[in-house]
Amino acid sequence: MNTEPSSSAPGLLTGRSALLDGMCPELDRRPAVAVITGEAGAGKSRFVQELLRRTTTPDAVTLVARCQEADTPFPFAPLVEALNRFRSGPLPVDLPPVAGALHALLPDLAHRLPPAPPPLRDPRAEHHRVLRALNAYTAALGKAVLVVEDLQWADASTCAFLRTVVADPPPGLGLVLTARSPATPHTDTEGSDGLPFPLRPPAHVTVAEHHLAPLSAAETGELAAGLLGVQAVPEEFADRLHRWTGGLPYVVEEVMRGWPGSTQCPDGVVGEPPLPASVRRVVVERLRGLPPAARQVVAAAAVLGEPAPVELLRSVAGLGEPETRRALAAALREGVLHGPFHDGGYAFPYGLARRAAYEAVAEPERPVLHLRAARSLARHTSPYPLAGMGGHYRRAGRPVQAARCLEAAADRAAGLGDAGTAAAHYLDALRDGPSPEARDRIALKLARVAPNARPGPQVPAALRQVLGRHSLGPGPSGEIRLLLGLLLRNQSGSGLEALEEIARAVPDLLVVSTGQAARALAITAIPSLKGWPVGEHRRLLAEAERLLPGVEEEDLRSAVLANRATALALMGDPTAWEAVADLPDTLTGEAAARVYANLAGAANSLGHPRRARAFQARAWQAVRTNHAPYLEAFVETTDVVAAFTRGRWQGLLGRAERAETQYQDVPDFHAEALLVCGLLRLHTKGQTDVARRLLERAVRTTALDTGVVLTAAAAAVARVHLAAGRPSRAVQAVEEALRHVRRTGAWVWATALVPPAVEALIRDGRPGEAHRLGAELAAGIADRDAPAARAALLTCRALLTATDAPQSGQAPSDALYASAADEWTRLDRPYEAAYVKEARGLHLLASGVPGGRTVLHEAIAAYQGIDAVWDVLRCQRELREHGQTTVRRPGALGYGDHLSPRERAVAHLASLGLSNREIARELVLSHRTVEHHVARALRKLGVSSRTEIGSHLGR
Repeated sequence: MNTEPSSSAPGLLTGRSALLDGMCPELDRRPAVAVITGEAGAGKSRFVQELLRRTTTPDAVTLVARCQEADTPFPFAPLVEALNRFRSGPLPVDLPPVAGALHALLPDLAHRLPPAPPPLRDPRAEHHRVLRALNAYTAALGKAVLVVEDLQWADASTCAFLRTVVADPPPGLGLVLTARSPATPHTDTEGSDGLPFPLRPPAHVTVAEHHLAPLSAAETGELAAGLLGVQAVPEEFADRLHRWTGGLPYVVEEVMRGWPGSTQCPDGVVGEPPLPASVRRVVVERLRGLPPAARQVVAAAAVLGEPAPVELLRSVAGLGEPETRRALAAALREGVLHGPFHDGGYAFPYGLARRAAYEAVAEPERPVLHLRAARSLARHTSPYPLAGMGGHYRRAGRPVQAARCLEAAADRAAGLGDAGTAAAHYLDALRDGPSPEARDRIALKLARVAPNARPGPQVPAALRQVLGRHSLGPGPSGEIRLLLGLLLRNQSGSGLEALEEIARAVPDLLVVSTGQAARALAITAIPSLKGWPVGEHRRLLAEAERLLPGVEEEDLRSAVLANRATALALMGDPTAWEAVADLPDTLTGEAAARVYANLAGAANSLGHPRRARAFQARAWQAVRTNHAPYLEAFVETTDVVAAFTRGRWQGLLGRAERAETQYQDVPDFHAEALLVCGLLRLHTKGQTDVARRLLERAVRTTALDTGVVLTAAAAAVARVHLAAGRPSRAVQAVEEALRHVRRTGAWVWATALVPPAVEALIRDGRPGEAHRLGAELAAGIADRDAPAARAALLTCRALLTATDAPQSGQAPSDALYASAADEWTRLDRPYEAAYVKEARGLHLLASGVPGGRTVLHEAIAAYQGIDAVWDVLRCQRELREHGQTTVRRPGALGYGDHLSPRERAVAHLASLGLSNREIARELVLSHRTVEHHVARALRKLGVSSRTEIGSHLGR
């Protein structure tokens, strides 16, 4: 029976076009013999169809014969079938008398043949005469193409005829042969892969031999996209589809055809697709053709799953070595197994073939084979593949051994710093129903690695289930509850629930460990906009500090000190940097990455750029020495937010979008990536609708938010409404974020929020509320170390003073604007500095005071320096609304004795003490370009050293 379809999806020859283009002219050079080999499902028939379509005309003679698998094949069966189908075609002219020997084979064509010759007594002579007759008939067809497919099933008579034709082909014949072969065939020996006879044509015959290899992963994705009618499929999906199908076009088509909802791209696929019945049928039919020992070896390979060497296959199959090798050779000849691979192992050509073979193993036999597999892996592999052994013990019905192996595999991964793999194995071990003692032990280990592993929701559920059994003592119970709270806080989106879980852990922890209790209190002391009021966090921190002298364990003391420094920094407490100085020198690895990423985020938010860069560098250094997916995501998103804050927007959108895709399983990191994506879509692209959708998603996604997402998103939406002349909508946009700030008292995090909120209230005719909001900000940061919040307060006071005295010209507001712009520049916040210049320019224009147009142009230049296209266009519109026009000059913009935006950026970094090389890395410039910018800045500012630059910037 034929197991390869006669055609595949019309027009889809992915990965074959170049081969087809090269083969067409070869077939046209007659006489020609073309051999196409490939695995079943590689698309040989479809390839031949396209080859014929390109090389033959409608009136050309084309015979297509297909060999069939049969227990007792009929002599010349495919040729008879092909010639009978051709009986309506033109009769070959000048048929020699020997062609009459075909009467018995072709009774339907008897009236078109010469008279039948008398029979011969010798069967061999009769057979030889029929061969001559078929050869003569073929030669009489003239310029013709004969296609014989699936030669692996050809009967002996058909092979004899083809051997005769190949040895002396008629001048006008194009012979196309296809055969199933899992590898590139050899053509110099009898019984080679696929071909049942050696291919030895004369020298004048054109010979084209091509093997259709499986498609690559990229080509598999291209084929899937064509079948779905979409431009492309996700790369991850293409890779999975390639593993499932081995890149065989027929299998790809069958999988896509049977996929639920196959009219849409299966994005984010988990698990394997349904097994197509046609693929199962192909594998089962091949298995039937194997001897019993070969089927045993195939069953062993199906159970093992991964490529396995001969000795391992022998052990699982329960055979002797010689018998195993003979059986393996048979499985390889039939293409059921492939190999050897680079590691000496043998396996199935693709995942779904392995699944079909596994399903063909009788259900009662599977546990026996899995038990053999587990024990054989322990005997024949080193180091032990513990996770694989655990899976085999599970399927063998041995849960105790399965849990033991999985726990050991997780311990090994945890020892190597692979928290993600360790968490997955511990979770699997819990699913295998270990004893109560083992269950509690494994749960504690899982809780310890999970915070650094980015696990899914299954881990909190498993830990809760263990806690619900009430079999744990106070120490393990408290620690698991503490770590569960950490997991919920950092990764699940359950902010307040996480804080409450950690708080519930404290009484249990106090019974057994002062250090653990102090650590839990210090964790709950870390504030957030969706958490408790800052005063409550301060009280909890004081409780942790009270317990600190009694903490003797060095690791716990370090954890308390790290969380204390983080909490104080996030609160804007002036003593935070002393707390940082108190951090132990032994703080390394995961603990260092965590605390320094926290401190970098806090310093960036509060307005300490130099500290933020130093902390970020230490966080990167720590995370690169540990494989902790959660911490890698933490440091990367912190870096992305800082890059936006500092106006380093070149290439940042791509980074933010990658982070948004990669960190969707960690709510706060995902929210920060969404935030930066939305802000950049707004400011650099002017895509207000897209930006608002992204910002709204960020707000919905964030779990706790340490002062970044809620305020910045609300501020951006307010700016969109203000730019569109909708001040009341702008006020509404900031209300929810202001409610969180007022409830928690976290005014140090209101930097981005309050200035646009004040502007919105002023423009909405509510100056009293604007003044009260400014006063709230002033009171909230009075005793805090928050330079950015103080710059925001200066901005608010400038806006409010300008409103109080709109016609005063060079009033106190002008000085406040200048001070605010200088302060933002000093803090390395170019966007806020440009915003203040814009507000000042508009105030001057509205007041009728000269200089407004110049100041607004300075704002435009500042926005251009960071690629804030939307803001530039807004400023230009504001100029036009005030009757001002700008003349566009060809060529580069000249700045005369004033600093260009790039020169100003370089000068600012130089004033902070960065070397030229550090500035080049920071701004993505060449070292020489930075040297030129520094020299021009020194000349334009009229100073002789870099230390004098700071006092002259912004003047």
